[in-house]
Amino acid sequence: MTTPTIHEIPVEQATPKTVAPFGQLLGIHEQAKPLPVAFYDGKVSVYAPVTFESDEETMLTLASVDRREMQVQWMERHFKHTQTFIPLEGKPFVVVLAPPTEDDLPDLEQARALLFDGSSGFTMKVGTWHEFPFALVDQSNVIVILRRETTQNLMPDNVVDGEAHGPDLDKKNLVARTGVTVQVKM
Repeated sequence: MTTPTIHEIPVEQATPKTVAPFGQLLGIHEQAKPLPVAFYDGKVSVYAPVTFESDEETMLTLASVDRREMQVQWMERHFKHTQTFIPLEGKPFVVVLAPPTEDDLPDLEQARALLFDGSSGFTMKVGTWHEFPFALVDQSNVIVILRRETTQNLMPDNVVDGEAHGPDLDKKNLVARTGVTVQVKM
C-alpha cells in the first residue's frame, strides 16, 4: 500500500465571510438582523440568522465528539437539506468544508478548515462537502439537524466498503479514492 499524499490546510476563524462559500453562520452577528417580534417589552429579540431547507422529515440529533487526529478520511454532502451544527457548552471545534461540486468528489484546492469558537454554529448550503466536526475538547456536544433519511443511510447496514450513499447522502472515503489525506494545520 502506498503512503497517502498529505494536503495541508490552515485553520481560519469562522466568520460570516469565511463561512459564506459553504453556508451561513448561526449566531448573532452583523448580518443577522432582528425580526419585528415585539413581545416582552423588548427583553426578547428573535433572529432568523440562517435559512434551513429540508424536503422531508427532519430530525434533531446530539453528537458527543471527542478529540481525534485532524486528518480528513471522509467527506460527505447532502442533496436535499441544509445540515446544521450547533455547539453546546461553548466548546470550540474545527470543520473542514469544500464548496458544492458537479463532480463525484470535492475540490480539495478549495477546501477550508474553519474554527468555530463555541459561541455559534452554522448551516451548510445544499451540496456542501464536509467532514464531521473535529472537537478541540473531549465530550464536545453538538446538536445536528438533518434529515431522518440521512441518519438511516449512515447506519451500519447501509455502509458499503466504508462509504455511505443514499438519495440525500454521498459519503466518500477520500483516502481510498484519491490517496490524499487532508491534514488540518492548527
